[in-house]
Amino acid sequence: MDDVILARALHVLAVVIWIGGVAMVTTVVLPAVRRTQIGEDRLRSFEAVERRFAWQARSAIVLAGLTGFHMCWRLDLWERFREAGFWWMHAMVGVWTLFALVLFVAEPLILHRHFRNWATAKPVAAFAWLNRAHWLLVLLSVVTILGAVAGSHGGSIF
Repeated sequence: MDDVILARALHVLAVVIWIGGVAMVTTVVLPAVRRTQIGEDRLRSFEAVERRFAWQARSAIVLAGLTGFHMCWRLDLWERFREAGFWWMHAMVGVWTLFALVLFVAEPLILHRHFRNWATAKPVAAFAWLNRAHWLLVLLSVVTILGAVAGSHGGSIF
């Protein structure tokens, strides 16, 4: 059972780094970029921070996915996906999938180019949209984390 303990610890660490970083970008970096407190060039300021965090977020998402799958396999938790009471299991997979698609597919293949053009032409609108999108992701993540922690300890937030 030692592998499950290690997997759980690494899983939590990955989620803390990943979602904590997204929360920091959402609540600190984006507001400062939008108000040009980091520099007059919003896009350049944002990309400087985003470039440094992207590899950390991607690594954490891979680690969270691998450890989550390992725990489901090792503890044979697949039945939980058939029960509504374990909604937080579905939420964890859903949030993970959403972030994985954004960071590994949409961002490098689509968002970088289109956002750069939009942010150059209409920076106020582009960064307002980006900030709202980040808040939605943080909200979904927070509900999922609260549900997962409560649910894994036999409780429920609803």
